[in-house]
Amino acid sequence: MNLLYSNDSAGTFPPSWYAATAHPRQPADQLRGDASADVCVVGGGFTGLSAALHLAERGYSVALIEAHRAGFGASGRNGGQLGSGQRVEQTDLEKMVGDAEALKLWELAEDAKDLVKHLISKHNIECDLKPGIAHATFHKSETAHEHAYVEHLQTRYGYEQIKALSAEELHTICPSPRYKGGSLDMGAAHLHPLNFALGLAQACEKAGVTFYENTHVHHIKEGTKIVIRCDTGRVLADHVILAANGYLGGLNRRVAGRVMPINNFIAATEPLGEDAARVLTQDIAVADSKFVVNYFRLSADNRLLFGGGESYGYKFPDIDKTVRKPMVEIYPHLKDIKFDYTWGGTLAITMKRLPYVARVGTNILSASGYSGHGVGTATHAGKLMADAIAGHAEGFDTLSRIPNTPFPGGPALRTPLLTLAMTWYAMRDRLGV
Repeated sequence: MNLLYSNDSAGTFPPSWYAATAHPRQPADQLRGDASADVCVVGGGFTGLSAALHLAERGYSVALIEAHRAGFGASGRNGGQLGSGQRVEQTDLEKMVGDAEALKLWELAEDAKDLVKHLISKHNIECDLKPGIAHATFHKSETAHEHAYVEHLQTRYGYEQIKALSAEELHTICPSPRYKGGSLDMGAAHLHPLNFALGLAQACEKAGVTFYENTHVHHIKEGTKIVIRCDTGRVLADHVILAANGYLGGLNRRVAGRVMPINNFIAATEPLGEDAARVLTQDIAVADSKFVVNYFRLSADNRLLFGGGESYGYKFPDIDKTVRKPMVEIYPHLKDIKFDYTWGGTLAITMKRLPYVARVGTNILSASGYSGHGVGTATHAGKLMADAIAGHAEGFDTLSRIPNTPFPGGPALRTPLLTLAMTWYAMRDRLGV
């Protein structure tokens, strides 16, 4: 079974609120026969689109191959949160890689946010970019930790766009009695992810990138010219960028051993009207301290877009039930609200919840495993791979030095072992440990 086709119709966006409000883009033709390019990018999400755009702007000929449509995967389905830092807190990174390397990773993460905002401005991408993400905590101990971390970012990294919130201060923004405080980061942001992806695709086309959509890559053969074999033809290239994230499948065993696809789910309620103020009083996004994170925000038409719940198999579960349970824990008054849209998508995680960025073959680069932090990190990783191909690999090499161990048991056993581990963490969430 192939995750590319397990839950979705070929070449069709899932029936999400994002797809219903997307700016239309004409699909590209399917690959037919042989083609060639300086660089072939496999995957049309944030990573691949950014890589293709930056390479084309440097004068490279670029072919981008997407099994469905640009923005089809996690890039067009996620919570739309452009967060600060890496997926792992800086204090943990300092212990993992040392202060100097942790500082480089912080600076790269700041560059990632700036890059997204720059691309939106430069290419006039209409994707409802708004500032502000709150991090909400469930327990006093978590609140104390969050406040200490805010102080650490302010004093060690000079980051002044974040502030600590008491329970009362958080409740003025997010009036849920479940939360006991947190922080507000106005340097972070949220956006319509599918419209951002489609805007990047249009920018790529204007820059001269050749798109092949509805084209499935099934094999890559290294050689003097790398051969990218598809169901309907092949591309010969000098360089390859693997940018398929959770949908990479078995194209590269080294990546498959370190990057694990998982499914996550979002629901969009019916418009809330004036009741929207009982959910959020400011136009910000929220992510909380659960191990399986709840994340949410209001849409431009005053719906609650709520993400929560994960699964680890090929087929999606009952999405309404999966999302409604954590949503009602946060907002009990919404237990009978109608969902106008529910959808799922496949993202990818790593053992350490940090991206896996590597040279995985002769002239083959890969970036994936953003672990729910992909809006900025994936977009930036695409640029860093383009820079590396052009001979400027400092940023790429910094990310590639992150320790990223394989999942125990490799691709064959990673799913059952992860399911066992996630069951444990879910129990900790329920018990409040």
